[in-house]
Amino acid sequence: MTFKTLLTVTGPNQGEGDLKLAASLCEQVGAHLSVLVLELAAPPSGGAHVGVVSPAWFEERQVEVERLKKRISAVGAFLSQSSVSADLSDDYPDTAWADEVIGRRARYADLTILGPDLLTSPTLRDKVIQGALFSSGKPILLVPEGARPTLKPKRILVAWDARLESSRAVRESLDMLKSAEQVHLVMVDPIEDEFHHGAEPGADAATYLARHGVKVTVERLPSANHSVADVLRQHAGDVAAELMVMGAYGHSRLRERIFGGVTKSMLEEQSLPVLMAR
Repeated sequence: MTFKTLLTVTGPNQGEGDLKLAASLCEQVGAHLSVLVLELAAPPSGGAHVGVVSPAWFEERQVEVERLKKRISAVGAFLSQSSVSADLSDDYPDTAWADEVIGRRARYADLTILGPDLLTSPTLRDKVIQGALFSSGKPILLVPEGARPTLKPKRILVAWDARLESSRAVRESLDMLKSAEQVHLVMVDPIEDEFHHGAEPGADAATYLARHGVKVTVERLPSANHSVADVLRQHAGDVAAELMVMGAYGHSRLRERIFGGVTKSMLEEQSLPVLMAR
């Protein structure tokens, strides 16, 4: 996948950090920047089906609308001074439907960027992740605080588990994988059978990548009583990876929420930029 349009989502309480980050990534690859400004609407007090809503709720809505207008103006001013091609859109959805709004917008981008500011805004962060992953068919890039993101990484770790989600993540990042100097195809406790990793875990995936000219090394790691996420994070540091590529939500969101999972753990703690696809 060649990234020609990058989307970033921003809210009224965020600064210019994520915008600068997204703009710099666009400059790296000559991409267009699409910015969606959102204010999540507060539900009526007492619930959405209450016949009479309080004056305080109307006042709160007016405050939210004014806050959204100010943010739109600030983002517009930032984009007018930027050298990248850009467009700006906005919305004021109810919180319950915000992921659908974001997902529809993300369908017209190649990649949605979640920078440090957004990652520290729990409600909006979760809506962007859910909308982009489940309603757009496109990948996301998580960039934690202190990371130096690049869309031209030299060293990439691919978290491979032979699931459909991993395959899509590899496909979406194929151009980056082909340009990288080192690609580490990493499996944690791989299962050797035809329904999982095959007779030789990682061999088929490595062959596929090699045919595309990817310089790939297969690495099978034991968990040794550690979580898969911790093993991946540790190994990413050991090989000095600049990016991790992985599939997201191999299990249902409900199961991940109740029992945990690699996706949930990665969303809660990132040590380097992570590209996720589903």
